[in-house]
Parts: sequence; C-alpha cells; structure tokens
Amino acid sequence: MYTASVGFHCPECAGPIVTGRPHRRHRRTAGSTGMHHDDGRSATTAIIGLNIAAFLGTLVSGGSLAGGGGNATIDFGLLGYGRVRDGFTIAHIGIAEGEWWRLATGAFLHGGLLHLVFNMFLAWMLGHQLERLHGSGRFVGLYAASLAAGSLGVMLLDPLALTVGASGAVFGLMGATLVHQLRRGINPWSSGVGGLVVINLVFTVSRPGISLGGHVGGLIGGAVVAWMIDEADRRRASRSVGSVLTVVSAVVFAAAAVWAAGNWADPLLG
Repeated sequence: MYTASVGFHCPECAGPIVTGRPHRRHRRTAGSTGMHHDDGRSATTAIIGLNIAAFLGTLVSGGSLAGGGGNATIDFGLLGYGRVRDGFTIAHIGIAEGEWWRLATGAFLHGGLLHLVFNMFLAWMLGHQLERLHGSGRFVGLYAASLAAGSLGVMLLDPLALTVGASGAVFGLMGATLVHQLRRGINPWSSGVGGLVVINLVFTVSRPGISLGGHVGGLIGGAVVAWMIDEADRRRASRSVGSVLTVVSAVVFAAAAVWAAGNWADPLLG
C-alpha cells in the first residue's frame, strides 16, 4: 500500500503568497488579482478536521497509530482495480468496479499518525494563505481539483496500488502557491516554496512505497488550475468565473480518473 507521505518542513518553508500590506484586506475590484476578504482559516480548518475525523474512524475500525487503516483502507482507499477474498469467493473491488467514491475518500485516509501530521502540517501552512487569497469557496474548489488530479495521476501510473493520503491535494496547493508567486514576481526560491517542491519531489522518487502519480498529478493539477484562475482574474472576469473553473477542473480530472481506471491493461489479470 502506498502511504504517499510528504516531508517534514519548518513553518518558514511555506512563504508568502502575495506581497504588500498583510493586514489590509479588501474586496476584489476590476483589474485586481483576486484578493478576497477572508480570514483564511475556516475551510482549511474544516478540511483538516475531516482528515482527523477520518483517521479516528480508521482507528475504531481496527487501524493503528503507526500503520494501516484496517478495514476502512480496503473499503475506501484509492484503488483502480483489486481482488480480495470474501470467505470462499473472490470479490472484485475498485473504481473500475463502480466504486467511484474511492477517488475522494482515499485522500482522507492516512497510513499512520506521522503520515497524517506531515500532510496536515503542510495543508495548514499553504491552505490558510491560499484561502485568504481566494476566499473559502474558491479555495475548496482548488483543493478538490488538486485532489482529483492526484487521483488521476494514480490511475494513470499505478491503478492496482491501494493508495491513501492527502498528499495529492497538498502537492496541488504547493503547485498553486508556486504559480501565484511566479505570476506576482515573487522569487519562489527566496520564499522557500521552490525548495519545498523540490525536496518533496526528491523524497517522492527516492523512497519506496510513495505514490509518484499522486504527487506529480496533484502538483500539475493545482498549478494548472491556479494559472487559469489568475488568468480569469487578470482579464477582469467575474469572480464566479474563477470559482466555476475550479469545479469544472475537479469534474474533468475525476472523470478522466474513472476512465483511466476502467481502461488499464494488465495481461495477467485482464
């Protein structure tokens, strides 16, 4: 099972998203870059709370603080296709078998307490800044699109691996932060975000049992969605356009993941 952990970093690594007066908050006007009046905590806190609640649920179902999530991981973890023994019969499970909920539920399960803490640490450091920039609603859309892009990456590269963790969504937040900084003239190497991305990518490819597809898929998806939002804002489109773009992106990524799960080719099992 892939646990898809991300590395442990200091609070300074997240860096600022925008420059200027951090204590001034204002509503978006025509021609602005989309800064929104928001405390940047409500949606981020809710997402972290859902992850913690899901982890506690796995403990109740037989999981452990140091390892897997027990039956909950088998029933709700991200999986394109798999087979499990059910008494004297073999049950076919996975997204390819119609269990579409795994696209989302797998991202709220974690393979141990440390896995959860690492992911939620970065979700908080990056999430509350992005939420201040976009507002709670649009931030949730960005998070959902990043999550779906990470799931798509897993379905493209390793659909037979039972995968858990919020890392795909967290990598999407990293990609979005990187894009926002670059488009605002902020050096991501000076802010620490560039190093954050590089270190986590090196960690991804250098350790076994890490979901490369989930991490890279989330990173690319979050970056692309952030770029589209910025373009819509800079073209003075209605704020709702950027919000719709996040929802449409999430739907497209999820639909592509379902298609990929149902069209994998394996000469031994297929």
